[in-house]
Amino acid sequence: MTRKSSKKLYVGMDVHKESIDIALAEEGEQVRHYGRIGGDMNALTRTLRKLESLGRSLVFVYEAGPCGYGIYRMLKARAHACWVVAPSNTPRRVRDRIKTDRRDCLKLAGLARAGELEPIYVPDVRDEAMRDLVRAREDAVIMQRQVRHRLGALLLRNDIRYAGKTAWTDAHRRWISSVVLPGGAAQRIAFEEYVLAVQESTERVRRLTQCIEQQLVHWRWRPLVAALQACRGIQLIHAARIVAELGDLSRFSHPRQVMGYLGMIPSEDSSAERRHQGAITKAGNSSARRALVEAAHAYQYRAAVTPIIARRQTGLPKAVIDIAWKAQLRLCARFHRLAARGLNRNKTVVAVARELAGFVWAIAQQVKPL
Repeated sequence: MTRKSSKKLYVGMDVHKESIDIALAEEGEQVRHYGRIGGDMNALTRTLRKLESLGRSLVFVYEAGPCGYGIYRMLKARAHACWVVAPSNTPRRVRDRIKTDRRDCLKLAGLARAGELEPIYVPDVRDEAMRDLVRAREDAVIMQRQVRHRLGALLLRNDIRYAGKTAWTDAHRRWISSVVLPGGAAQRIAFEEYVLAVQESTERVRRLTQCIEQQLVHWRWRPLVAALQACRGIQLIHAARIVAELGDLSRFSHPRQVMGYLGMIPSEDSSAERRHQGAITKAGNSSARRALVEAAHAYQYRAAVTPIIARRQTGLPKAVIDIAWKAQLRLCARFHRLAARGLNRNKTVVAVARELAGFVWAIAQQVKPL
């Protein structure tokens, strides 16, 4: 076995479906292009054996992309350091107008050696599988909303309006079944296809919701999902989305780090004595951010432990229940205070959601995975 030198060799990889460009940056040496290989795992394994024969301590780095974390997991299994970095967080020169795969891998290797890259959190295989399932349901909800809008647009174009208060209730569905369009057979076919699409999308959302509930039984983060439901507005699907997207919250040492990761902190453009804060950065995980914003709407009402919340809190640790009640008292009061000032409702909801993220972090400190 080749003995490893203490001298590190940084390996920058620009990963694509069909190819991987590789650059090497050794301490004290100039960054050099190593070559281009195929994008499959066999080609990378052959190249890895050659690099291992150099006897250096290897540190691999590549940007997250559609190829996933297979390379990361393979390298970690072979006891190599590997950094996966977010493309949006990779420093770029404003005047650099030339972008090629070769330049990208050279830049990654050089930045990694200089210590200017921050690795992202990589979930394990089971956590990623649950995240894929949660995202599949979220995509199904988006498709359901789209086909509902298209059906509604068809009816509106023909000046057919629903007189009831709420759409997509049982009463609304019965009304849709009784609709008669003026355009004859062709229009009726289009209408029935839209109705069928709504039914199929609704069934898909129901089916995926049921699958999430079933898979939660075997997931290591099930205790945290249950604990988050102690909070007002966070039901099972919201809790599963938040945990699946954020992963291990113990990696955040302060709740403000969670808020920043979610992109819920104000943007800022300040200079000298001038200080200006704008809208939230939206620089983080959008799915978890949306889940918290949806949950924040529930705090417009007065603080109370409703029978539904009490049922969800059954069997939870007292510390978790106390945090959830503290969140209600603070966030309900904050919602009313901001609304009384005449602040835009969307800004009020986002402000409440930002603080709710802090309480989510606090609950996560009280619960351990299975």
